[in-house]
Amino acid sequence: MRVAVAGTGLRPAHVLSIMREEMPEMQIVGYFDPQPTFLDQIGADTPAFDSVEAMLEATKPDMLFVGSPNVFHLDQIRAGLEAGVRIFTEKPVVVSMEETFALAELLAKHGTDRVMVGLVLRHSRHMVDLRAALSQGQLGQITSLEANEHIGPYHGAFFMRDWRRMMKWSGGFMLEKCCHDIDLYNMVTGSRPKRIASFGGRKSFVPDNAPSSNSENDIFHVKKSVWNSVDDPFRSDGDIIDFQTAICSYENGASLAFHTNLNVPDEHRRFCVMGTHGMAEGDFVRGYLKVTARDGTRLADHDYTKGDHPATGNHYGADNLMVRDIVAFLREETDSLPVGIVDALEAGVAAMAMDEARIEGKLVDLTETWAKFDAYGLRGRG
Repeated sequence: MRVAVAGTGLRPAHVLSIMREEMPEMQIVGYFDPQPTFLDQIGADTPAFDSVEAMLEATKPDMLFVGSPNVFHLDQIRAGLEAGVRIFTEKPVVVSMEETFALAELLAKHGTDRVMVGLVLRHSRHMVDLRAALSQGQLGQITSLEANEHIGPYHGAFFMRDWRRMMKWSGGFMLEKCCHDIDLYNMVTGSRPKRIASFGGRKSFVPDNAPSSNSENDIFHVKKSVWNSVDDPFRSDGDIIDFQTAICSYENGASLAFHTNLNVPDEHRRFCVMGTHGMAEGDFVRGYLKVTARDGTRLADHDYTKGDHPATGNHYGADNLMVRDIVAFLREETDSLPVGIVDALEAGVAAMAMDEARIEGKLVDLTETWAKFDAYGLRGRG
């Protein structure tokens, strides 16, 4: 398996290191990155190229790994599709509605089965077990959901210093960070948001709340940034939010209340799914999933913090599970993955609509957007 890499940041270096362990036959044959930062983790002697196109032409890889900042994804995915190679792209796939439809057009031409996407939480133990409960009908018809993603001040400060602070580069916080969560609840409902309202802003990472001591200031520099970063998260030029709440009504009538906050000292990432016959409650950070029937019977009580392989570390242990699934797919040991490129685009549309609703102070109706998206026929493409 010959792999060419676009972007050598921390995330691609981490995922590729796991992939090498799972797939010893993998060989990284080249990279493109004008500012390589974790080159030692993929191989300091890896050949460098001046463009993705030149790299693909020279190396003839089996797969292109797209781990660059989000704003560059579309052009790099296009290059991979036109070169006829498999592609793994980090999420979110694109940063705007215009790019969504541009990629949809490319996928309609080239097919969807060559593009894998790093929506890692679909691979988590939480979601494996929740999908099992759903498939067994333990919850019945899904009626409503509430969920959140709350990250610590050290992580929120990273977003305010990093290139992700600018919507033009990242697509916004809801898209960049919470697309995982939005995708999960599309999966759980088996539907997509139809109408969205959203509210939020920036109150924590502002000058008035800057730390007054050096020891506290150190907290806000734990997680390092490299490309187009700034030093002060409280006085940065970023235009992303640090708190947001969205309310969604799905095409099938289910509803979701979702809340995110970037300044929560005791992190959690919780979800509660209510159905006509039961409910499922879980927390990725605290490591549990409970499924309860409507008569009060506990159908499942998973504690992922225990056992030989606790769900801790990067993405609650899901990074390794994702890579195992992808390697099995590449080796043709399985013919499908838990999440695909169309799922990612649909989650992205919903995230961007949440920001549209917040910025413009209106209820966003996605009926026409989904009609345009569905016209590309991507669900029927292979």
